Amino acid sequence: MKETYIKEFAEIRPNNPILIEGLPGLGLVGKIALRYLIKQLKAKKVAYLYSPHFPYFVLVNKKGNVRLLRGAFYYYQNPKGNDIILFTGDSQSQTIEGQYEIADRMLDFSEKHGVKTIATIGGYRMEPKEKPKVFIAATSQEVLNKALQAGATLSASGSPIVGTAGLILGLAKFKKIDALCLLGETRGYLPDPLAAKSVLEVLKSTFNFDLDLAGLNEEIAKAETMVARLQQIEEKRAIQAEETKKQDDKKTTYIS
Repeated sequence: MKETYIKEFAEIRPNNPILIEGLPGLGLVGKIALRYLIKQLKAKKVAYLYSPHFPYFVLVNKKGNVRLLRGAFYYYQNPKGNDIILFTGDSQSQTIEGQYEIADRMLDFSEKHGVKTIATIGGYRMEPKEKPKVFIAATSQEVLNKALQAGATLSASGSPIVGTAGLILGLAKFKKIDALCLLGETRGYLPDPLAAKSVLEVLKSTFNFDLDLAGLNEEIAKAETMVARLQQIEEKRAIQAEETKKQDDKKTTYIS
């Protein structure tokens, strides 16, 4: 395999679809959000994306079978509005060239199936004080305004959006496709379903589709328990370090 390619195995004829992308990144916000969307919408898998720019190993399942890392496209036929195409995967590209190549293939797929708007999801490194904020950047003022009305916060000027989530916005203009990026506040070092929930709340209001988010509450509770444990460990470590320092200071001798 010398270049990124998409293998389609189901024919779809979507009605004015939007594409939503979420790959692993800070806090796995995009990955968690897409995994939840796919499950709740019961979206049908329709294509795989393979690339030599993914990490060079295979995944092994419980039966001992292996497969290459890949991305996957899913399709949801929405009875109340825009159909939805979903894209997620095992990894982001590990090369700069691959980031561009994969984003370009995704845009080709979007153009082929009549996508006029793409939403990308990622994490924004920040210590949330309360409910995580969702920062927004977009290529279209109309789409931007919809997301702001849905509760998003305008991203700071000059803030870079790294990876596929940002790159698609820059490349989408060449395909005349509107694009927006939703970034959920996250600590970044642990899976963050609370940030994913905040993003999904904005997303469903922006594009007006039904989505029950109660199913994320259990994941959120587990994540909060893990964070609390890590904070306790860190506090204990800090106390032990301070006690060790005091003991060392007592042992210090001075020679005149």
